[in-house]
Amino acid sequence: MTNDSELLRQQARQQELKYIKNNKRKMMIFSILSITALLLIWHFVVTFRLVNTRFLESPVTVINTIITKFTDINPDGGYLHQHIIESAKVVWVGFLVGSLVGIPLGLFMGWYRIFDHLIRPLFEMVRPIPALAWIPIVLLFLGIGVAARSAIIFFGSFVGIVLNTYVGVRQTNQVLINVAKTCGASNFEIFYKIGIPSAMPMIFTGLKTAMGAAWATVVAAEMLSASKGLGYMIQMGRMYGEVSLILAGIIVIGIFGLISSWMIGCLEDIVLKWRPKNHEN
Repeated sequence: MTNDSELLRQQARQQELKYIKNNKRKMMIFSILSITALLLIWHFVVTFRLVNTRFLESPVTVINTIITKFTDINPDGGYLHQHIIESAKVVWVGFLVGSLVGIPLGLFMGWYRIFDHLIRPLFEMVRPIPALAWIPIVLLFLGIGVAARSAIIFFGSFVGIVLNTYVGVRQTNQVLINVAKTCGASNFEIFYKIGIPSAMPMIFTGLKTAMGAAWATVVAAEMLSASKGLGYMIQMGRMYGEVSLILAGIIVIGIFGLISSWMIGCLEDIVLKWRPKNHEN
């Protein structure tokens, strides 16, 4: 009887894994089709001159510009891989510092009332301030180097991480908390063993949102006297009237934003193995 039950569990698990794999493959096909459709519409619009071609190049021209930039430094004085490395460094430094500060802050604010009363009013004052508004202060304290640009990314990503972490830990199931108290667990033990695991899905949601905000902010951050970076490349494209260069920078930022989000999603799958899979059609 035990062997039969174990066999049934294994079969159910195999069917679940097969379903998840097929569902992921289906979603990948839909994603590829949507991107292909967008490129075809874009090409159609430019080919039939439905828009002024001074302001929008064809996708073929933009892709050719992306490929060419790996071996040509004109007109901005840098190769594409140099711009990518510089922007990725700025984005990841700012994002990681924002995560290291934002996650503990959100957890303590959400769990401990004294932290909530002390820090939340200050946080609510800082929250509506756009990341770009910090540029003059950042220039005064950090100058115009990588640290200054990373600080702008930090302000752009920090708020989303704190908010999602705060909401995640506040949504901890009260029944689990009561059971832990009945078993004699201290407040810190409940926080560590129940509160933090309960908040993890929302923390990863915040990390993905913050990563998107970080890549969205990099163009403005690289206005701070940068000589390399995708934002700098876009600025040079605007100065020289190179529409294809501008669009190439935008597309590359979008691609690396997607890759970064995918990396966080892979980490989420590893950390949250215990989370049941959603069976979506």
